[in-house]
Parts: sequence; C-alpha cells; structure tokens
Amino acid sequence: MEFDVTGKIIGCCIEIHRELGPGLLESAYEECLAYELKRSGLFFERQRPVPVNYKEVRLEYGYRMDFVVENAVVVELKSVEALNPVHEAQILTYMKFAEKKVGLLINFNVLILKNGIKRFIK
Repeated sequence: MEFDVTGKIIGCCIEIHRELGPGLLESAYEECLAYELKRSGLFFERQRPVPVNYKEVRLEYGYRMDFVVENAVVVELKSVEALNPVHEAQILTYMKFAEKKVGLLINFNVLILKNGIKRFIK
C-alpha cells in the first residue's frame, strides 16, 4: 500500500516541479503539495507534531513533520542546494518517532526532480 501512496505523492511533486521549477521557498512547495494531495484524494496531515521522548521528559511538540500521507508515509520537503546526511537523519528520526516504515525526502531545488527524491524504508 505504501508504495502506491509514494507513487502518487511523487506524481504530485512532479506536477508541481513541472509547473514551478526550482528556486522557490520550501513553504511555497508545501502549499502546492497540500493542494495536489487534496486534489488527488489522498488523506494527509500537514505540519504534524512529532513528540520527542527523552528518559522521563516528553516534548509534545519537539518537531513537526511536513506531511504524513494516508497515515503511512512521512514526507519531508526541502528546497536546498544539495541534500546532506543531516536531512536523511532528520527524516529517519521522524519515521522512528512517528512509527512509520516509509518516508520520502524531496528536494525541489534541482533541475530534474527525480534527482531530488529519496525514498526510505525501515
């Protein structure tokens, strides 16, 4: 199921990138992806809080995931010159805390979008 969902998400991102291209702020791509996900009929949560547990301390809103789609796929958007290992670590941490097995890290700041997409499976 998650692979069907990731294919649809990637299709939405390709549509956005085809229309807008690279060079915009992450927030612009996020707004457009929310539009495209809704249009495609996928259920999603946007800016979903990620609680962080450390020993006896619980931070209810330590971080926020850009999207969780169909309660199965974590989607983290970037608009950066290049994806770095810290970006990969970020999505893997979100997947761990949210207990999700699939994640997409998408960098819109590339000439060809397929070069900016990384899929993670735990």
